[in-house]
Amino acid sequence: MANELPFEKPLVELQDKIKELRRFTEEKGIDFSEEVARLEQKAKDLAEQIYGSLTPWQRVQLARHPERPTTLDYIDHIFTDFLEVHGDRLFGDDLAIVGGIAKLDGRPVTIVGHQKGKDTKDNIKRNFGMAHPEGYRKALRIMQQADKFGRPIICFINTSGAYPGKAAEERGQSEAIARNLLEMARFRVPIICVVIGEGGSGGALAIGVGNRVYMLENSYYSVIAPESAAAILWRDASLAMRAAETMKITAPDLKALGVIEDIIEEPFGGAHRDVMLQASLVKAKLLEGLKQLEQLSPEELIQDRYEKFKQIGSYASL
Repeated sequence: MANELPFEKPLVELQDKIKELRRFTEEKGIDFSEEVARLEQKAKDLAEQIYGSLTPWQRVQLARHPERPTTLDYIDHIFTDFLEVHGDRLFGDDLAIVGGIAKLDGRPVTIVGHQKGKDTKDNIKRNFGMAHPEGYRKALRIMQQADKFGRPIICFINTSGAYPGKAAEERGQSEAIARNLLEMARFRVPIICVVIGEGGSGGALAIGVGNRVYMLENSYYSVIAPESAAAILWRDASLAMRAAETMKITAPDLKALGVIEDIIEEPFGGAHRDVMLQASLVKAKLLEGLKQLEQLSPEELIQDRYEKFKQIGSYASL
């Protein structure tokens, strides 16, 4: 198993032992079928034990898996006739954000999403999915066009956060994010957001103001990454596991808190195990959400979005 995670190591070692026994059987002609069957059952039980009771930190690790499907993967498997739009018409083209026009079962839609790389070279080109201000301004330009022509907007969220570098701050990172929040709240078309991996801080929220917000089963959505939270709270980034437990950042926690509408199931072992199946599950949820939102008028869509975010959290008079 390539790119196995630390908690998957016992399962990988057992699977390697099964492969070794099978190879030995083929080479030496000795029948180890009973031993192989016993180990296969043990591996199945161990896999169910591991993936059936994932901790918040293990879900964070799965959300960051290097083989996890990206925005472009979902575009390839769910949509047709994708036409990518580049640049913000102010500074440049940020490859950490991708977006454009496509068709979902024949209906024109607008897609915007964070894009991580598949390898080190690609990740450097994509800045590891951490957008600069021009990325969020590109996203806004694409969404404004969707609002003008009445196309539903679909956002795929997968970033550890907006890029925090000096150049990004000089070009107005916080203003770009704030502008997106303001404009998305006022769009008169349906907006559906899906957290497909990491949902970190304002970098995620900048394309996360939707009528419906869904999360993949093994993704997370948080005001801050667990490592950063641990460094602030306990001055020790190595306590990220404790922070992940404390902050309630997983899909089940956030659904219980009313932050998201629903959880999209993942294939056994994570989204990267079966990209086609995962894409079909995401597509079904998108179609379900659009069917609900199509019943609302533009004014009702704005009010629906307002009510959704208004009810998050609690208010107390002083």
